[in-house]
Amino acid sequence: MNGVPLTSGHAEAPAAGNAGRGASGAYRPGYELVAEQILQLISELALHPGDRMPTEKDLAARLGTSRTVVREAVKILSATGRVSAQKGRGLYVTDSESMLGARQWGGFFVPTNLDHIFMLFEFRRIQEMQASRLAARRASPSELRVIEAAVQTCRHGYTSGNNAEFDQGDDAFHLGVAAASHNFFLVSAVREARMLQRQASVIGLRGVGGHADAAVDEHEAIYRAIRDGEPEAAAQATCVHLDNTLVDYRREIQRRVFG
Repeated sequence: MNGVPLTSGHAEAPAAGNAGRGASGAYRPGYELVAEQILQLISELALHPGDRMPTEKDLAARLGTSRTVVREAVKILSATGRVSAQKGRGLYVTDSESMLGARQWGGFFVPTNLDHIFMLFEFRRIQEMQASRLAARRASPSELRVIEAAVQTCRHGYTSGNNAEFDQGDDAFHLGVAAASHNFFLVSAVREARMLQRQASVIGLRGVGGHADAAVDEHEAIYRAIRDGEPEAAAQATCVHLDNTLVDYRREIQRRVFG
């Protein structure tokens, strides 16, 4: 399985302040493209949590853009916990104390790398299939209501074209299932994995795109299996949902790389 980064260290960044276009011609803001290139640069330089990064000036020179665009890119990377801008000290790769960001995990999750996306989804599959099994055995009536409400939020967000509402329901659904497992380690793992996945969305990748309508039905199938107390059916429905979401990520990455 070969890594398929969206950009290389030699890719030309957008001109200062200019938006860019992906391989398909889709509009992408310049700072979004530069944020993606900074992530790739961190990987290529083998920087680790706590390491100091090149300055904004150096990044602008390396990527052929302006400091203003770099500064906006750093803001979105800071929001996802990938970069820390420390006043008077410079830019640092975030030394996260969260479970998935800790040093002992080694390396870095690069949300534009297909290998990393695959590994993240392998991890999510293991976690969430087990969480679904346990939820089918342990969910309380109030927890079932939370999961059902999240399904309906996703459905309404999809039918109304409100992506923010859909994403809100999606988060609530997966975390609701984890909470119903009554295992706080699983809750933490699911939350952390979704935080990593969200970083791909910040730089323009969306996992639930081409199959958003099916995703709503997949959530419904998981909920019903949990409600009916069927652990293996819940686990299998979860596996189907995550595999289909991975197909969406894979398709989007390959679309950008190959056009």
